[in-house]
Amino acid sequence: MNLLDLFSLQGTLFALMIVGAILKKKEIIDANGKKCLTDLCINVVIPCNIFKSCLIEFNMEIFRSCALLLLAAVIMQAVCLTLNKFIFNRYVPRRRKVLQYCTIVPMSGFLGNPIAEAIYNEIGVLYTSIFLIPMRIIMWSVGTTYFVADEKVDKKKVAKNVLTHPCLVAIYLGLICMVTQVKLPAVITATVKYLGNCNSALTMLIVGTILADVKITTIFNKDTAMFSVFRLIILPAAALVVGLGLGLDATSLGISVLMTGMPAGATAAIFAARYDSDALFATRCVVMTTLMSMLTLPVWCYLAG
Repeated sequence: MNLLDLFSLQGTLFALMIVGAILKKKEIIDANGKKCLTDLCINVVIPCNIFKSCLIEFNMEIFRSCALLLLAAVIMQAVCLTLNKFIFNRYVPRRRKVLQYCTIVPMSGFLGNPIAEAIYNEIGVLYTSIFLIPMRIIMWSVGTTYFVADEKVDKKKVAKNVLTHPCLVAIYLGLICMVTQVKLPAVITATVKYLGNCNSALTMLIVGTILADVKITTIFNKDTAMFSVFRLIILPAAALVVGLGLGLDATSLGISVLMTGMPAGATAAIFAARYDSDALFATRCVVMTTLMSMLTLPVWCYLAG
């Protein structure tokens, strides 16, 4: 894709977000409807989208790319965890928790898959799913401890969340099918593909409902601006360096940079509200980084080749 096509893609996704925001403002999608759509997306649509990306011919080049991507993801998570130990110490605890969580958990699950599929087709979704494995593990382990540091973390519950997360289960099953090259009945593959094809529109509508929860004029402040630069520019730049150092191919490098350069994860606001952190600040970070990513992601895709 050239730069014009990339901005056109972002424009399309942004238009879908606007539709979602309007539906939320008009209360066609209320709070319960938003939760229902989110649950549908996480438990059905995104897993189907991941699984259908695995229904391709397997070869050693794909295996090598997946292995290197997994390594790149582990390195980037290690970088983020290390930075979290000191760069946000000047903030009050209620905000520090939010910023630490938003650093390790981007919106790659929602926003990443549609962009990866639009740019790199199904192989992009597969590579994205592999790259996000460490993030999903860290999200349900270290990520939760940021908010419940004073409470005892249930390790069994964390392990269950990691092992049974629908997106990870889709990866397990998809990789088995890809490696064994088992041929599933046409009715199953068709059903999975139809459900998976709903991913782009549905996820963007959900992101739009998140944008509708905050007045745009209230999100711009020094803290959200500085974090946006960190989340959308500094971290993907680090991912670019790591990817080049590992010798990733063009597609893998693009996925690594784009997924790292995604906006803050929407779950930050949910955890912040649940554990008495600064939920409003978390929502502002999510909205600010989401809006700014409409400009930064096409540039990173272009730079990553």
